Amino acid sequence: MSVDAKTKIARRAAREIQAGQVINLGIGIPTLIPSFLPPDLPLTMHSENGIVGAGTISAPGKADRNLIDAGGTYITVVPGASFCDSALSFSLVRGGRLDVSFLGALEVSQQGDLANWIIPGKFAPGIGGAMELAQKARRLIITTTHATRKGEPKILRSCTLPLTARACVDLIITELAVISVQPDGLVLEEIAAETELEIVLQLTEAPLVVGAALKRF
Repeated sequence: MSVDAKTKIARRAAREIQAGQVINLGIGIPTLIPSFLPPDLPLTMHSENGIVGAGTISAPGKADRNLIDAGGTYITVVPGASFCDSALSFSLVRGGRLDVSFLGALEVSQQGDLANWIIPGKFAPGIGGAMELAQKARRLIITTTHATRKGEPKILRSCTLPLTARACVDLIITELAVISVQPDGLVLEEIAAETELEIVLQLTEAPLVVGAALKRF
């Protein structure tokens, strides 16, 4: 049975989380990541609307209407979770307390610039917390489909959309590839088991250096 792209991305992204880390999950694909984490893995999930110790998405019919994440999804909390206002929540972000932040993307450049908050001509309520998460997390991992619904590359030489932050991305995980952002460009570290290298290169506008130890996932 085939696995849909978003599930595949989230499953691979979960492997980047280590015991004891404080992590933040953005809207969209990142919210799927907890489903692929070992239940006994010690970590702390932060939600910028003021939850330290967030859990998984609530099961259907069992949601607590008082518990939502920053994207408005009903979630659970783990034993020992705490709640705070936005000022304290973002002081944790600005203070560099997050080990890893996972965000989605509209575009990523070869320099690690991120554009993920607005498409010109379409309504957006504002840049939101992504701007600070992108700049202040110790490590920023982007989880996104490799191309748009029209088949156009999302990983570009330069972003064409308004930026969220510059030179902030450390790793890009798509359904086709895992790409690290290095000082001299993008390095293709892994490709999906059922994907050919030529397909990844064709769907990536930015130049890719193929890693010496290219792996399959």
